[in-house]
Amino acid sequence: MRFLKLEFKNAQGDRLAARLDLPLDEKPVAYALFAHCFTCNKNFNAVFNINRALANEGIAVLRFDFTGLGESEGDFSQTNLRSNVEDLITAADFLKSEFEAPKLLIGHSLGGAAVLQAASRVPSARAVATLAAPFDPSDLGKALGSSSEEIREKGEAEITIGGRTFLIRKQFLDDLEQVKMDEAIQNLGRALIIFHSPRDTVVSLQNAAKIFQAARHPKSFVSLDDADHLLSNRSDSHYVGTVLAAWAGKYLGLPKEEREHRDLRDNRVLVRTGKRGFQTEIVAGGHRLLADEPLAVGGSDTGPNPYDYLVASLGACTSMTLRMYADRKQWPLESATVRLRHRKLHAEDCMECETEAGMVDVIEREIELEGDLDEGQRERFVQIADRCPVHKTLHSKIEVITRLKN
Repeated sequence: MRFLKLEFKNAQGDRLAARLDLPLDEKPVAYALFAHCFTCNKNFNAVFNINRALANEGIAVLRFDFTGLGESEGDFSQTNLRSNVEDLITAADFLKSEFEAPKLLIGHSLGGAAVLQAASRVPSARAVATLAAPFDPSDLGKALGSSSEEIREKGEAEITIGGRTFLIRKQFLDDLEQVKMDEAIQNLGRALIIFHSPRDTVVSLQNAAKIFQAARHPKSFVSLDDADHLLSNRSDSHYVGTVLAAWAGKYLGLPKEEREHRDLRDNRVLVRTGKRGFQTEIVAGGHRLLADEPLAVGGSDTGPNPYDYLVASLGACTSMTLRMYADRKQWPLESATVRLRHRKLHAEDCMECETEAGMVDVIEREIELEGDLDEGQRERFVQIADRCPVHKTLHSKIEVITRLKN
């Protein structure tokens, strides 16, 4: 996932800091807009993981800091849910003018309430996703506990959330009480998916049930099982991103690639590993893949490791070559299954290796053929397997030319 650092101004002229997460090939098939939770910011880990899953499917996502939060200008104590909605509208307009209007709106917690309120004012939006969103935003005010009473008595109070101190004024609580979600949800007019955990202690599961009941079809609900309100477990945000990306594809009208017209001369493969972990994005032949390392060596195990891909390429080339040969000879091959294993052995332990010292890479390949084949045909297939292009490449002299991009 690549990203662009951006900024735009809200209605009050305050500069809002934003980040546009892009697919690796920087060719989005659609754009989305993400509204983070109360007092969170655009760099919230769960947002990063969800956006990466969407980017893997070609969906670019704009995330930004609301007024007075993160790197954005403005006075947070003067903001409320209504001002967040206005910031969202401004962000959608910015996307439309600079890139492309958003088709998907995503909101976490109070950000979920904001996107439900804003959706009717974003004509391009075709789908909405909420994560741990409140049906009654005033419940968040109640979650402030004794601080809520102090705010009402004194007109303002400082609260500490996640190690950071914020000044909250009475107008914030008053605004939450005035916002009514029923009408906005009933008239949403977009596909809706609701993610919520039954163990959420900040916004109870009843909120998700009320949102679901108020919404019209198409609507979906996904239980997040043991997740907490902030999706602090990486696996939970990865799950949300994967499910959301699959769901969104149905409603965003994503264009189907005409792969038969793809320029086969441009066979470049794009690969990128970010600053966190070993998860690596791959774009090959217009297909988006993931590589990773196992948990045992510090990876997240979200995809095959590099050697898995190397061995898989040999296996795929082998079975394809056997298929083409059988078709040309009109032999009754029903299927060809190839099982492979890669190992590193000491040269002296490898009976079939020419090298006598050091370590040797060994790939064991077992071929299973199905079909009414005689022994002569089966033996011939074994010979043909050694002629597959990848097999020949692995046995030939290979030069890797490396240069830095200017």
